[in-house]
Amino acid sequence: MILLKRCTGSPLDRRNFLHVGAVGALGLTLEQFLRLRAAQAAQAPAVIKPRAEACIHIFLPGGMAHQESWDPKPYAPVEYRGEMRSIATKLEGVQFNECLPKTAALADKITVARAMTHGEAAHERGTHNMFTGYRPSPALKYPSIGSVVSHELGVRNNLPPYVAVPSLPAQEAGSGYLSSSFAPFSLGSDPADPGFKVQDLTLPGGVTPERFATRRTMLDAVNAYFAAKEKSDNLAAMDSFYQRAYGLIASEKARAAFDIHAEDPKLRDQYGRNAAGQRMLLARRLVEAGVRFVTLTYGGWDLHNGITAGTRSQLPAFDQAFAALITDLIDRGLFDSTLVMVSSEFGRTPKINATAGRDHWPKVFSVVLAGGGIKKGFIYGKSDATASEPEEDALTVEDLAHTVYHCLGIDADKKLMSPGDRPIDIVREGRTRQELLA
Repeated sequence: MILLKRCTGSPLDRRNFLHVGAVGALGLTLEQFLRLRAAQAAQAPAVIKPRAEACIHIFLPGGMAHQESWDPKPYAPVEYRGEMRSIATKLEGVQFNECLPKTAALADKITVARAMTHGEAAHERGTHNMFTGYRPSPALKYPSIGSVVSHELGVRNNLPPYVAVPSLPAQEAGSGYLSSSFAPFSLGSDPADPGFKVQDLTLPGGVTPERFATRRTMLDAVNAYFAAKEKSDNLAAMDSFYQRAYGLIASEKARAAFDIHAEDPKLRDQYGRNAAGQRMLLARRLVEAGVRFVTLTYGGWDLHNGITAGTRSQLPAFDQAFAALITDLIDRGLFDSTLVMVSSEFGRTPKINATAGRDHWPKVFSVVLAGGGIKKGFIYGKSDATASEPEEDALTVEDLAHTVYHCLGIDADKKLMSPGDRPIDIVREGRTRQELLA
């Protein structure tokens, strides 16, 4: 009786106590049973409390120069530091590029990791690294972080879990070995365009809601017939996409999330009436409405030639939009529940080349993290005096991905099943960098 009382309310409840008697007859002692239960508990997936409910990933394609953005080297020789000036930030002793004054004023709200590193100097391979947390493999296509988030967290408020603004930036940002139903929903047009309208969110001319409902019923019957006859990823993915499309078209609230024209014109001006501003503003609208992961792209940073002119033509718009996004998230009470990440394929060479540009350089570059459980006002890691190598706290793609998943409440050590029923780690050999967390 005393033993039963002690078991009540513990993992070994009355049902398990009776089970002990049964297994004991098969040769297991109570001690062996308890050891088995402890081993099973140790193997159970960790329950991670999410720090963020959504993520906005701002990807700068081409390979943004860390020297002309987050990690200037004002005391290096001119052939290393380049022509551009650096400016003070809100953090003592920390400087950013001259084209980032608005972000510099908010440096106490963000984290800059200045020792990001990997070994892939080709665009496609660098993109794959940054979107998946894996080096490319000829044997398997790995899913992007957004697709894993879609797989693990699912739909919220009838909105696609993963949205690409304005479109899928590269095949490396897709669903990989996961079902194509976890690929991003692409807008199909740029929210900066005056006539911006998301594809497929309105009924075709002449199709009433009643007629739409009838068509859906007929299509459901056809789908059920074929599903009974054949099983394939394409059929399941198509059905999933249809269901999401129905949810978007049928839900006025869901459709409204994509309507950037409903925003206050003054706020649109604050972000900037350009690609950077309107894409970031729409990303905020989407995560506020319930989208879990938004990937947006801005600019072209493959500046082998004329890096000063190329940076001055693109970075000010980014600066205005990014500062507006951080401020807007704070004002709406969304900053602590929204993880913001700014990344690129790789950095640029330490020395200016013969055509006044910089070439590909994956050995060291910078990424920015903010909100969603990330420290505020923090510079993590350090590059050497010429921005050539990591000097302190080098950050790998595996550890970056692991940290992002951790913030979103996903166990990055969990295994997913590939098409051949082979278990694959969400992230292999990575760890959450606790130093980055608030």
